[in-house]
Amino acid sequence: MPNTALQQNDVFLPYMRDVVRSEQSLRELNLMWRMIESSAKMNYLPETKSILQTMSATRAGFDELEQELVTNLVNEKIANVLMEIGTKAHYVIDIVVRNLYERTADIGFLATDHDLCAFVADMHDDADAILTRLLAYRNKYTVYDEIMLLDKEGSVLMHINEHSDVEGSTDKLIAQTLASETYVETFRETDLRPGNQKSLIYSQRMLHPLTNEVVGILCLCFDFEKEMRGIFNSHRDPEQRSNMLLLDSENRVIASDDELWIPLGAVVPSNRGRSTSLMMFGGRRYLVRTFVAEGYQGYMGPPGWQGQVMIPIEIAFLENSQSRLASLDPAIADGLLSHAQSFSPPLYKIMQAAETIQRVVWNGQVMTAGHSEHLLQLKSVLEQISETGNRSNELFSLSISNLYETVLGSSLRGAEFMSHLLVDLLDRNLYERSDDCRWWALTPELRDVMAAPERTSAMLENITKKLAYINGLYTVYTRIFVYDTNGRIIASTKLAYHGADSVVIGTNIDYTTLQSVLALANEQAYYVTPFAPTPLYDNLPTYVYHAAIRHPEKPNQIVGGIGIVFDAAPEFSAMLHGGLNGKADTTALFIDRTGNIIASTDPERPVGTALDINAEILKQENGTSTSTITVHDKHYTSMGCTVSNGYREFKVSDGYKEDVIAVVFEYFGGVRECNTIRNKTATILDADSTELGGKQFATCFIGSNLFAIPAERVLEALSASAILPMSMNGFEGRIGMLAIKLENGDKKFVWVFDLGYMIRGKATEITTSSQVIVVQNEEKSFGLLVDDLHGVPEFSDKHITSTPFSKSAEGALVSQVIRANNGNLLIQVLDVGYICRTLKTGEMPSMPDELVIQQAA
Repeated sequence: MPNTALQQNDVFLPYMRDVVRSEQSLRELNLMWRMIESSAKMNYLPETKSILQTMSATRAGFDELEQELVTNLVNEKIANVLMEIGTKAHYVIDIVVRNLYERTADIGFLATDHDLCAFVADMHDDADAILTRLLAYRNKYTVYDEIMLLDKEGSVLMHINEHSDVEGSTDKLIAQTLASETYVETFRETDLRPGNQKSLIYSQRMLHPLTNEVVGILCLCFDFEKEMRGIFNSHRDPEQRSNMLLLDSENRVIASDDELWIPLGAVVPSNRGRSTSLMMFGGRRYLVRTFVAEGYQGYMGPPGWQGQVMIPIEIAFLENSQSRLASLDPAIADGLLSHAQSFSPPLYKIMQAAETIQRVVWNGQVMTAGHSEHLLQLKSVLEQISETGNRSNELFSLSISNLYETVLGSSLRGAEFMSHLLVDLLDRNLYERSDDCRWWALTPELRDVMAAPERTSAMLENITKKLAYINGLYTVYTRIFVYDTNGRIIASTKLAYHGADSVVIGTNIDYTTLQSVLALANEQAYYVTPFAPTPLYDNLPTYVYHAAIRHPEKPNQIVGGIGIVFDAAPEFSAMLHGGLNGKADTTALFIDRTGNIIASTDPERPVGTALDINAEILKQENGTSTSTITVHDKHYTSMGCTVSNGYREFKVSDGYKEDVIAVVFEYFGGVRECNTIRNKTATILDADSTELGGKQFATCFIGSNLFAIPAERVLEALSASAILPMSMNGFEGRIGMLAIKLENGDKKFVWVFDLGYMIRGKATEITTSSQVIVVQNEEKSFGLLVDDLHGVPEFSDKHITSTPFSKSAEGALVSQVIRANNGNLLIQVLDVGYICRTLKTGEMPSMPDELVIQQAA
């Protein structure tokens, strides 16, 4: 083992108690095999040469397996923790950047508001009306806790925070904003927000409505602390073992999930790569993952900001008492495990090593069969081989289950958290849409035109330009349109991604939508159409957000409405693909409460089709997340699901109800047929079923059934991967040849026959666990392909019953049945003589002469 692996084990093993227990058990068994080998050497007889060779191979295999298993368990557990905290760190910065992207659009739009610009330009002095307008904006966009209007000298003309007595500013952001043609993003302490350690402010200069001269500045102050609390509350570790952080470019903490644990302003170590090195902070060692922003719609967020999660090493690997495997259908568990080579190479490698040792132990037990009476001095050694072999098999199964549990648990937690993130992104995005439609309905130009007794073409042209300007800032919409109280569309932007606009001006919105808009009680209310195809979106399904346009002087009088068409197809697709973050063999979907698909990354499941999913998932409460291993599209998958829970007041207290469920599938491999699945737990033999001194049988699996061959007829078992396929005419059950090593070093080739084909008439699929049992009948030896090995138990006569077919002159393939585990487990005994006779009679190919190749001198 490389020194780096040993060093890593030394660092992490003290914190992995379950791995330490496995390591100790392996070492104890390793010591047992060494003692057995030593005892066999002390009682050496020529007949025991092959047994000693088996002992040596078993011990060597144990040495390798012990190191590989411990190292891979350590590596897998480290990788899982890094994956989990890395996923959270990535989502922290991703959610923040997506949210702040919306702020860049807001400041660009509001800074051009005619009424606000006129007030700053001193064209009127109706301060009450301006305050009312700013408060209306804050009531729509609740992410802001302060909005300010400043003149060119930095004097505050108007602000909405009644608890602040700020009158002016000398901050350098004043000059920066006045000199910039776009927004300025500031995050630091500023005299504009006295008492705040740091504030996140978006500022943009304002122009005179007539001369376009710079007259002042608009500042939107983002409620940063509340937003970060919301992110942390939604996505924190429920066991509170880790801390989520937002860092600046100097690795200084600007937001902390737990400020008593890691305070604001602290400089912490970061890990932008996948380093497994432990990092020290505050006298504790941590595993750390750090991510910088990948950007959203070209916006990269404030320079240098990073998402980070830190977990102390002493609690990073605490055992979870909930076993996923215990509740999993054994057929699914075994079938999924057969794909370990693709979804977990370390697990597959361990399984292969364990299979090899199990085969060696099985062979050792077979070799000792029937020798006890002739080798009395080795009797205790042979009994120890059998007993220790059984203990070894149990330990292998337990150790593989531990690693399997680790891999599955990681996948399930990842799928569940990913689904949680996706619905969070969706609700946060659609929250902005509900804000936009209500605010734009208050646009003075729109209200004046819609309230006018007559609308001239010039008036309609002006509001069309206004809508186009808005649409240019907010690219998530394909169309923004206004309509009168009869539902007739009088102005609209063009369908964004089409060369020619589909004609909507002059058409009417549907009756249900119109009546819903006309019934809106106040300017805080809005209406959303169900997710369905609409001619406003080229007959594709989407949400259309509506708000009532009210008379500028009579707020209770509705004079029309505004509709904004959400560009659902690319926006939802971007959310899903962004949430998956390039993860292979994974698909994600948004569905409604009926299972209807709203968005999908699966080309086989387009929008509008139904997802076949458990009805209980569709009934889950809002905010609930679940995960399970299931079969989907004839593949084993881990499935994570989360039901939306709203964002701020959206879908929570604003009267709008439209639940969406995010579903994530991670695929592991195709479903295996039942004949390749073996529930080994159900075939463990009770102590009462076996008896020392009884008849010994070599047991094996054909599909899910146990078969037995008298142990004295068995020479050895070899991996099916050693079969040399040969193209043969005639009998399909003959599948190739196998080389057997003789004691003198020569090789003997024997035919291999598919025992599964002989029993069920269907060819056996060769998998990684497939074995060939070499049997002997008189002077003939041949191989039988089986699905897996089981053991070499001893049964007394009271457990063995002859079948009625065994009395026929021709004999029978199954001559006896062993009733084990109080009759709950039936083991069918194969008649090797009958098999050999069948092969000779012509029903199957004639038994060939054995081909012996002498070892080269």
